Parts: sequence; C-alpha cells; structure tokens
Amino acid sequence: MTLMDHLNELRSKLFRAAFSILITSTVCFVYSRKIFDYVILAPKKSTFVTYGWLCELGKLFRTNGLCFGTFDYPIVNLKMSGQFMTDMTVSFFAGIIFAFPYILYQLWSFIKPALHENERRHSKGVISTMSFLFFLGILFGYYIIVPLSVHFLGTYQVSGTVANQFQLDSYISVITTITFGMGVVFELPILIFFLTKIGILTPSFLRSSRKYALLVIVILAAIITPPDVFSQLMVSAPLYILYEVGIVVSARAYRKKQEEEKD
Repeated sequence: MTLMDHLNELRSKLFRAAFSILITSTVCFVYSRKIFDYVILAPKKSTFVTYGWLCELGKLFRTNGLCFGTFDYPIVNLKMSGQFMTDMTVSFFAGIIFAFPYILYQLWSFIKPALHENERRHSKGVISTMSFLFFLGILFGYYIIVPLSVHFLGTYQVSGTVANQFQLDSYISVITTITFGMGVVFELPILIFFLTKIGILTPSFLRSSRKYALLVIVILAAIITPPDVFSQLMVSAPLYILYEVGIVVSARAYRKKQEEEKD
C-alpha cells in the first residue's frame, strides 16, 4: 500500500469510530434525564450506594469516620445555555465510554497489519483486555473515587461563614474527569506492555521505582479521601495492585522480546 492508501485507510477507520460515538452519544442524549437522575447526580446524595458500603465497613471496624450522615449538596446553573451544554457534554463522554470497544477495534484493525506474525500472536485478546480494564477503571472511578471526592470537596470549608454551593458545570467536570480519567489510568498494564516491547521500559526499572510509585499513589489517595485509613486504603490499594500487575506484564513482555531476539 502507498502512503496515500494508508492515509485513506486511517481516515476510514477514524470515520467509523467517530460515527459510532455519534450514534451512542445520540442514544445517551435521548435518555439523558435518566442518566442524570440515576448516575450523574447520584453521588451528591447520602443515599448513594458507596456511602452505605463505607458506613457498613466503618461499623465492621468500629469507626464512625466512614459514616458521613445525611447530605444533599445544592447544585445551581448560572448560565442560560448551561444545562443544554452540560447535557451535550455528558452525552458525548457517555457515548465515548459505550463506543470504546468499537473504537479500539477500528484502531487495532489499522495497526495489526503492520505487526509481525509473532507480535500478532502475542497480542491476541488485546481489544477485550483493554476494554475490560477501561470499564473496570470507569466503575472504580465512579463508585470509589467520585463519591469520596464529592464528599471531600463538598464539606471542605476555608471558613464556617462560607457556604458551599456548586455550579453545574463544575460538578460535571469533577465527575467526568475522574471517571474517564480512571478508565484511562487502568490501561497502565497495556501501556507498560507496549513500552517494554519497544524498549523504553524494563521490569528492573519498574521494580526499582516501586517506592516512588507507592508514594505518589498514597499522596493521591490522601488528597481525595477523608482523613481515615480505611478509605485511603480503598483508593491506594487497587492502584498499587495495578502497578504490580504492570511489572508482571513488563517481565513477560521483556522475556519474550529477548527470546525473539535470540531466534
């Protein structure tokens, strides 16, 4: 294939991916009222399922720090087109999430012909694995990071005389950034795999960087969670496990790379 043929093929793949986002975003826009009522706005209420889990966990360990009580943070819209634009934004992000496996399939079908036979063999299941990690990150971000962050930011005050009242676009920004961001973060093992295959990362470097990775994870958990050891562990433990999984993936990729170079 010529360069122009490759560009035309890439354009075709990107068009299909964009069209899939358009379809899923349109469906989400049609059902946006339910998405807002039962998903987007749910973490600002004390009846959200995660707060119940945390309270039960607190009772198990005999601590009251994980029972946040009753609350419902007020959210206001101050712009004429604010609610409409927010609806569009949420529908777009939701569309990307639902279309993610198909987007991966289109990108992978463009990259796959350029790989060697052994590289294709070692990359089997990459779409299902990446999709699984992405959705796992989405769930982790929504059910763990989002409610802890919402409660922390909702109760934080510089002074008792300053009341918290949140703008709609600010609240949506926190929800979408954390949720979508955690979906991307959970792709870390896949990223480590490919960086190891091309020689940028090695398992020995990742092992020697454990303490720095752990420090960053603990600091991040301390910032977004209440000052309680259990909630901090709920956030930091899965992220650190993800890093350890990345080391295992890197070691396997590095070993296979060396075997291929010997052959």
